[in-house]
Amino acid sequence: MTFFKSLSSFALGAALLSSTAFAGEIVINSDHSDPAPKKAMEELIADFQKANPDITVKWNNFDHEGYKSAIRNFLTADAPDVAAWYAGNRMEPFVKAGLFEDVTDVWEANGFNEQLKSASASMTIDGKKWGVPYTYYQWGIYYRKDIFAEQGIEPPKTWAEFLAACEKLKSAGITPITIGTKALWPTGGWFDYLDLRVNGYEFHMELTSGKVPYTDPRVKAVFEKWGELVKAGYFNENHAAIDWQDAIPQMVQGKAAMYLMGNFAVATMKDGGLTEEQIGFMQFPEITAGIPMAEEAPTDTFHIPSGAKNKEDAKKFLAYLASPEAQTKMNATLGQLPVNNKAEKPSDPFLSAGFEMLSNAYALAQFYDRDANAEMAKAGMEGFQEFMVKPDRLDAILERLEKVRARVHK
Repeated sequence: MTFFKSLSSFALGAALLSSTAFAGEIVINSDHSDPAPKKAMEELIADFQKANPDITVKWNNFDHEGYKSAIRNFLTADAPDVAAWYAGNRMEPFVKAGLFEDVTDVWEANGFNEQLKSASASMTIDGKKWGVPYTYYQWGIYYRKDIFAEQGIEPPKTWAEFLAACEKLKSAGITPITIGTKALWPTGGWFDYLDLRVNGYEFHMELTSGKVPYTDPRVKAVFEKWGELVKAGYFNENHAAIDWQDAIPQMVQGKAAMYLMGNFAVATMKDGGLTEEQIGFMQFPEITAGIPMAEEAPTDTFHIPSGAKNKEDAKKFLAYLASPEAQTKMNATLGQLPVNNKAEKPSDPFLSAGFEMLSNAYALAQFYDRDANAEMAKAGMEGFQEFMVKPDRLDAILERLEKVRARVHK
């Protein structure tokens, strides 16, 4: 039997009261309030209980904002047995505060070091694993296959090939890259990928966790690569006035050829009138030769709080959640990708391409506004947008960002 509670941000008190577990019972807190995630969780819990009839699940389901506000309180006051969260730098504060349990044994006992290896780095702190990932989605460059074919362009694999493709498109009167930066966050995708390709995953995570100055020459090198696109006019001019959805008609109408975005954009492209045959997907090209190819893949996770009362059964739940079968079924409902590389490959061509790319990734970044402190992320993305409009202000932008970093990470 499943006990289910749907909780708003005002219902923390009730959640805390209901977090007390009994023998053979686990309490799960999560924020799967949207229709598809809610359905995916209901199916997961039902299947888990069928496979483990001696374990009862009590599920407290929050709305997103309520969950973010409540999690630190319930982890310290009256912890559930399992809690939903995110990988990488979003996980780190709870690990450092001693609020998440080491689950390295779950990884080792179930072969997850191999099956979940693309997410291994983003789940590891101090050589230990602190949760399991269950879903992610890819970012990459979506492009007009038919336009590339007309212009005789092969999907570029290196930065030199990428610049050559942009120049060829511009010469043909086509904007090489579309983007909408009104909401700021799309700039984070560009910064992340450029930094991952110029400096590598380890440096990027050091930077986003506040350990590297924004005035560091290696950060400036990232903007110099970005500037090669900005100063050549390879982006649409009106990007600061439009949202991410408003950048898609440029591709639909054939006025622009490429878009760096998450896989959720494909539905909007199709709604606009593009067919699957017209849309291509490619990995962000290599910049610094020899740097392993890390990818941008926001990853959702489950953890065992250190204050959990039934850790033994909580570990059974994590092992079940991370299995190929559970991840295949859950992600079919979510419309996203299983992290387990032994899960069934999705039939959707874009999810299939993403599954291949992410399953073989060196490591995964979570996106700038997840990996960086919230205040730093806001200032950073404001700076990225300003750079895309006025690249000559780079030094002043980096000095401003460094002041924010120094204040936020005292």
